[in-house]
Amino acid sequence: MQDMTQGPISGHLIRMSAPIALGMLFQTLYVLVDLYFVARLGDAAIAGVSTAGNLQFIIMAATQVLGVGTMALIAQSSGRKDQTDANLLYNQSLLIAVIAGALTLLFGYTLASAYLDHLGADAATIANGREYLDWFMPGMALQFALVSMGSALRGTGIAKPTMLVQMVTVLLNAILAPILIAGWFTGHPMGVAGAGLATSISVGVGVVLMWLYFHKLEKYVGFDGKLFGNVRLDVWKRVLRVGLPPGGEFALMFIYLGVIYWVIRHFGAEAQAGFGVGSRVMQAIFLPAMAVAFATAPIAGQNFGGGHGDRVRETFKSAAILGSVIMLLLTLMCQWRPEWFVRGFTSDPQVIQVAADFLHIISWNFVASGLIFTCSGMFQALGNTLPALASSATRLVTFALPAIWLSTRPGFELKQLWYLSVTTVALQALTSLWLLRGQFKRRLPVAPAPAAA
Repeated sequence: MQDMTQGPISGHLIRMSAPIALGMLFQTLYVLVDLYFVARLGDAAIAGVSTAGNLQFIIMAATQVLGVGTMALIAQSSGRKDQTDANLLYNQSLLIAVIAGALTLLFGYTLASAYLDHLGADAATIANGREYLDWFMPGMALQFALVSMGSALRGTGIAKPTMLVQMVTVLLNAILAPILIAGWFTGHPMGVAGAGLATSISVGVGVVLMWLYFHKLEKYVGFDGKLFGNVRLDVWKRVLRVGLPPGGEFALMFIYLGVIYWVIRHFGAEAQAGFGVGSRVMQAIFLPAMAVAFATAPIAGQNFGGGHGDRVRETFKSAAILGSVIMLLLTLMCQWRPEWFVRGFTSDPQVIQVAADFLHIISWNFVASGLIFTCSGMFQALGNTLPALASSATRLVTFALPAIWLSTRPGFELKQLWYLSVTTVALQALTSLWLLRGQFKRRLPVAPAPAAA
């Protein structure tokens, strides 16, 4: 365990965020590697994989419930120096991961086709999406175990092992993608099915590597058959109480993306493909700010558990400044040459234009998005994630409903949708900052003023 209740906050933030950022970069390369080879199969393949991949936000929502609950509670236990509680939380988290993975396979194979039938731009897009999901579903199910183990380590202040495992799995995916998708060396291309299979195999290897790390090297928390085999509903309630709101945030993201795909479907597969490329690139661009937010949660969580309110506030201030500077630089890059980020994935002029316009406009909300990520990390650290969910839910009113209305108006253009998104993200950032200020006032102890001489 790394004790982050002592020492400079900025040092802890850099030490944690650097490997997290690198690990998240490699994790995002999963998507970008697949996208690169899938793009060679045509616009219908890009649109199908992008539309089907949106289902991953449901899985991410569920893994977020488990991951945030596990990380935040183990961080607080570590801050209190309560190893027994941390170990109980870890083993019950693993049990939840096994059950959630099984349910993912059951409901995924049952309901995925109905989802694609409603959002696909045409029959070719729907067919590609179905074929991709058939092979990608096992990888989504295995994500729960990977997130459980990684979150436990992050809660104890350790990030490097997770980063190394992510690097190995992405390299494996990069090797498998051209072999399975394009048929390199084998002469038997699987197309979009190969993209799903490459990711599933890579995630499976990642789970095995993380398990070996815990078995051989991890000492603070570890597998215990007695703690794993007995369902502890009281522990599940603790995890769910902290984790459900962040999971709800990802579920709302699924709704927002679903609204966008539904609204732009009349513009054709090129529009859906362009948005798919642009949004995936945007996810990669967001990685530095998200890494800072991911590092913020365990640092502030340990200090909150240890009763160091001043260090919790200092963590937020340092993270907000660092994240904003990073996102401002990325904004300037997207304002200058947004097409540079997308040309490597497609040569279709229409797809490039849609993706470049999306990044050029949407980059104006990068700083606001960074602040939202940081606030969410702080809510996790405080063990009250409902305010973050409430902030995200405001976009149902400010974005989803106006977007649907705009799509019915004469002369509706894609750019109108992107400008609407910029405005609503700025409003969400202000809401998150206001809610966090209230949490600080209610939950953090204030140091008494020094007595007069």
